Amino acid sequence: MHIRKATTQDLSRIAEILVFVRRITFRPIFKNDAYSFGELQVLSVAEEYAAPGMLEHIWVYDDGIVKGLIHVEDEEIKKLYVDCFFQNQGIGAELIEFAKTNASARFLWAVEKNTAAIRFYEAHGFHRTGRREFEEGTTEYLVLLEREIEGLRS
Repeated sequence: MHIRKATTQDLSRIAEILVFVRRITFRPIFKNDAYSFGELQVLSVAEEYAAPGMLEHIWVYDDGIVKGLIHVEDEEIKKLYVDCFFQNQGIGAELIEFAKTNASARFLWAVEKNTAAIRFYEAHGFHRTGRREFEEGTTEYLVLLEREIEGLRS
């Protein structure tokens, strides 16, 4: 397995992955260029993640190159991103299985229109709960997905 705890040496790569995958994935959904190309910048994201305690809950997939990351906190998968150049190679699957096994991940929120992500999570044992909420500051919905643990629905 190539998954390890994130370190400060990973900040630039983490920020790069987050910025570019967010732009590619969410710009077509939210259609907010001011955010995608103005507010969302590698340097500011790296600075955000450099704050004390931020890397405590982040693991990276590193096989010589950091190719993806997962952020899990309090049983919630908060972020799962794989660099666009390395998608569809099983990296996201390794990260989510790691989170389920090693960080007790049992739920997450996904943008409802991000159907590819929802299919991915469903393929890894998560199911929609029927609960949805607006993404703050937008008109788009987030949906809650949970996984069964020890045969019981969570």
